[in-house]
Amino acid sequence: MKYWKSHFVFNKSERNGIFILVIVIVLLQIINFSDPFSASEERISEKEATVLKSFQNKLDSLKNTERIKDTIYPFNPNYLTDYKAYRLGMSVEEIDRLLAYRASGKWINSASDFQKVTKVSDSLLDIISPNFKFPAWIKSTSVSKQSNVAKVDINTATAEELMQIKGIGQTLGERIVKYRTLIGGYRSFIQLQDIYGLNDETRLELIKHLKKIPQNFSKLNINEIDVIQLSEIPYFDYELARALVNYRNLHEKISSVEDLIKIDGFPVDKIDRIQLYLSFN
Repeated sequence: MKYWKSHFVFNKSERNGIFILVIVIVLLQIINFSDPFSASEERISEKEATVLKSFQNKLDSLKNTERIKDTIYPFNPNYLTDYKAYRLGMSVEEIDRLLAYRASGKWINSASDFQKVTKVSDSLLDIISPNFKFPAWIKSTSVSKQSNVAKVDINTATAEELMQIKGIGQTLGERIVKYRTLIGGYRSFIQLQDIYGLNDETRLELIKHLKKIPQNFSKLNINEIDVIQLSEIPYFDYELARALVNYRNLHEKISSVEDLIKIDGFPVDKIDRIQLYLSFN
């Protein structure tokens, strides 16, 4: 008993030491208990981050859905609002032109009228014009007006005159005139196939309103023309002209279209146009 009692008898210094030790132990326990709370807070933060990320993904999905244009339903372009016009892809300037035109009390009666007023591109007009819905009386008036369009000379008509024809907007009208200048005048309606953006349907409609092209132009003899003269003909460049002359010199003469096909690099798809400028006699 005396032995065990000796283990619980402490002097003042020992008691102070034990007291300090207890304080240290208590502090360590407090720190130890605070770590789980911190870890828990970290786990909560991670969970919140996951929720926020999921929510953000939903928002992004909604934004992407918003960017996708709605199905275009038939509408009267005279009552087109600025918001709907923007959704259709029109620029601010194009929308302002339309609103100003309508504010003046004027009406749009056709797709070509719409393009003249707004100056939208042919590509955008092709997308939205099939959805234009005009009153029945406007359609009948447009048909009557279309049938009364006077035939024009493709080699003298202005872009504005060509724009009176169904399907020909400002851009196409200007391209037709510009290409006419480039080739020195149209010799056949087949050359209209070279106009970028002029589809077959519109081209055939255009031809209905064109006067026949007089066949009073002269052709150059393919066996007498030199490289420089040949290179100045539409559809030729210097390299192709030189290749043709070299072939002619080698074979002494070019007798037919079949000979042209044998020339390396010759534009076979343009032969029908090239024959408008050259003869074999």
